[in-house]
Amino acid sequence: MATLDDDAWDDLLSYIEERRVIPIVGPELLLVSTQRGPRLLLDWVTEKLAVRLNVNVAELPQPYTLNDVVCWFLAARGRREEAYVRLRSIIKDANFEPPSALRRLAAITDFDLFVSTTCDSLLETAINLERFGGLPSTDVLSYAPNRVTDLPSERDRLQRPLVYHLFGKLSASPNYVISDEDLLEFICALQSEHLAPEKLFHELEHNHLLFIGSNFTNWLARLFLRMAKRQRLSDPRDVGEVLADNHSSQDDRLMSFLQQVSVRTRIYVGAERFVEELHGRWQARRKSAVAAPNAGPARFLPPAREMPDNAVFISYARDDLPAVQQIKAGLEAAGIVTWFDIDRLEVGDDYDRKIQRNVARCSYFIPVVSATTQRRLEAYFRREWSYAIDRVRNMADGALFILPVSIDGTTAAEALVPDKFKALHFTQLPGGRVQPEFAQRLSDFLRARST
Repeated sequence: MATLDDDAWDDLLSYIEERRVIPIVGPELLLVSTQRGPRLLLDWVTEKLAVRLNVNVAELPQPYTLNDVVCWFLAARGRREEAYVRLRSIIKDANFEPPSALRRLAAITDFDLFVSTTCDSLLETAINLERFGGLPSTDVLSYAPNRVTDLPSERDRLQRPLVYHLFGKLSASPNYVISDEDLLEFICALQSEHLAPEKLFHELEHNHLLFIGSNFTNWLARLFLRMAKRQRLSDPRDVGEVLADNHSSQDDRLMSFLQQVSVRTRIYVGAERFVEELHGRWQARRKSAVAAPNAGPARFLPPAREMPDNAVFISYARDDLPAVQQIKAGLEAAGIVTWFDIDRLEVGDDYDRKIQRNVARCSYFIPVVSATTQRRLEAYFRREWSYAIDRVRNMADGALFILPVSIDGTTAAEALVPDKFKALHFTQLPGGRVQPEFAQRLSDFLRARST
């Protein structure tokens, strides 16, 4: 049970590609760089908090924990709120970079929903760095017994990757877990019919789970599994779990329980080692899929809120969004950064300035022509087309900037587009499926532009 064989890895990667896997990320992945070398964030914070709260660590059991520090402080008549405020300032002042293991996990773009059991923001920072060039484009939610927050929609309707902090998020208020008593309150609330985040728990129940780097003790691990699955662990079920951490395999009683009761639960020794192997196998599988001549449709990753520098701007009619998603996925699989506005607010001066600014600084402009654009004689995408033509007026004759594509056979001759478009080559991308020749051509343009 200490690792996964090739068949198990193949099954897991297939489930990940189908977006049927949710990582639950714990503190063992948070190995940060300190003045004393790499240390787990939880251990480092515990020491710092003990100093800030004037805790006499000689009176604590060794090695002492964050709970030990908080309990000593409260027993010495310290104010509970002060512990949360001090811990928050310690972490925010440190401003740690996300560990490499978190960045590798974040780079697996088939993961769209992450559950964190820690209060820090390192996971969402890692996702923003790996997927959005550092822009704050990951959605973040947190649970608290006195403020129940659920997923905004069903998982398949999420527009951006989302991190859900199950045990609260760092704040000056006592709304996150720093002690065993806090954890008990959160666990009890999460099991309450009226306080459970129903949409989140529905996803946990019906998807495969990766418990990576958790620090759950024996009975807490059993309880958490049962809470997530919402049925007896010995009952037949279609989904399973992987526990990848540094301690579960050494707990003989927990191992015996899982082997006898929860046969769909697998154990992998080492949280960081698991992420490294998972990322490597996912990358290799992805490269093979891209290279395969009959590869299926590319995976769509929602665009960032703000356009990355030198991205390719895609202009489209709202009804053509599915095809545009395929264009974006196909081009980004070839390493081409693209952007379009998925929100399509289409109102307000601020929105208009944002679009005009993005057209002015994008590397290339792709207007998507279709039967929909033929019908829409008045629409915002036509203003985007006008902005692109305004930019061309400042370019030298023959400079390439606008690359029209047709997703349904609409030709340049019949297209209701500006005259300057008609003089350009229309690339046919049926249904938005990007052909290798088009991706290579655009890659060559971008490479020549950067030299």
